[in-house]
Amino acid sequence: MDVPIKRIDDLTWEVPVEFNRYMRVPARIYADETLLGGMKGDETLYQAINITQLPGIQKYGITLPDGHQGYGFPIGGVAGFDADEGVITPGGVGYDINCGVRLMRTDLTYGEVKPVARELIERMFQLVPCGVGVGSDIRLSVRELARAVSEGVDWAIGNGFGWDGDSAHLEEGGCMAEANPEKVSPRAMKRGSTQLGTLGAGNHFLEIARVRDVFDEGAAKAFGITERDQIVVWIHTGSRGFGHQVASDYIRVMDRAVRDHGIRIPVRELGCAPLGSREADDYYGAMCCAVNWAFLNRHIIMHRVRQAFEEVLGRSADDMGMDLVYGMTHNTAKKEEHVVDGKRMDLMVHRKGASRAFGPGRADLPSDYKSVGQPVLLVGTMGTASYLLKGTDRGEEISFASTAHGAGRVMSRTGARRRFDARSIVQQLKRKGIVVKAASGRVLEEESPGSYKDVHRVADVSHRLGIGRKVMMSVPVAVAKG
Repeated sequence: MDVPIKRIDDLTWEVPVEFNRYMRVPARIYADETLLGGMKGDETLYQAINITQLPGIQKYGITLPDGHQGYGFPIGGVAGFDADEGVITPGGVGYDINCGVRLMRTDLTYGEVKPVARELIERMFQLVPCGVGVGSDIRLSVRELARAVSEGVDWAIGNGFGWDGDSAHLEEGGCMAEANPEKVSPRAMKRGSTQLGTLGAGNHFLEIARVRDVFDEGAAKAFGITERDQIVVWIHTGSRGFGHQVASDYIRVMDRAVRDHGIRIPVRELGCAPLGSREADDYYGAMCCAVNWAFLNRHIIMHRVRQAFEEVLGRSADDMGMDLVYGMTHNTAKKEEHVVDGKRMDLMVHRKGASRAFGPGRADLPSDYKSVGQPVLLVGTMGTASYLLKGTDRGEEISFASTAHGAGRVMSRTGARRRFDARSIVQQLKRKGIVVKAASGRVLEEESPGSYKDVHRVADVSHRLGIGRKVMMSVPVAVAKG
């Protein structure tokens, strides 16, 4: 079946509602011709059409420049649902709830860190357990975990992980207040009780990087980026087994909900419940717990990254200026206010593999960033680059204040293992001056830079569209992979 795609402009495409009688709004795609061509190679466009058929969807279903096939929504999928008539769906959030990124700045330069880069990444790898199924040295009772996922990063800071001011530069302040541990299954609580402070595997990473380019000096300075060759640290991971179990549990709940509430869905992966229903409220309360678990996880990891720098460089993290620039989420559903057809509306905005990108002035922004816009963290791969962007008013208008979250895969993990060799990858990275530490050769093969889209192209499209303006680009110095 061919999908008719209408070209709106060089970077905007639509599948009109006439294509399918169940479509409530158009499917809008933000991409250049090359990125769009990649989306045509899998189920991305069909998944984009599917989300437009859900009750209460507003304006259009959106696929961002890093869009590729996922579960339910395409990864890079965004949709806003009317708070009164819409739905919530785990397929629009994903299994790794609040997979997200943090960026830390430092006062260190590349010249200071290069001689000890291997020692630093080795120590980080020791302090932060990495890999599939790895456990933590932190063990919490179910009662204490319930308290932790209710309080978010305040629990971590209160238990000696992190600094008092860290939460000011976190999305949601590091805690979604609607978290309800009573709606989390015992199985999820058990899985979550042994994994806090761990990296996991897949595309998650710890990265020491150096600033290569600064595109907006004013915004960069506001975010603490002061010079080229400045050292920064990226942390990318999510909610591990806790979030995966919450998703699994509520996907089954939504299977029943669509029948009980008489909701037509195009595919099972978009099982959902009406906002305000018991099923929707239960899922939202559990999802918020998983969001908070991931905030905690990255906070503990950040604390241990600071510890690694202190041990190797013999200076305090405070003396090295190891401040948090920003910490953000990717896979969430959130209650937000947006303008739709000139009218302010309360929406449940689903972002699946997508970054919130609020423009200047939003009340949710840190006070010191309010005049600039939200920092947006767009991560690449272990051999390429990552970008710091800023949110815009334009994004508020055309993408529910959302932009791409990363490079996006172009090759399956199985295909990558067939094509790439771990030893060759290590050598290629070494020639670029990049130190890599991985739990296994298999992970290196699966996460080879060649298995991802061109992160520079994704960042350029976001910038040209105006949904995320480029501020800074960094390149890796040393990377730890799970």
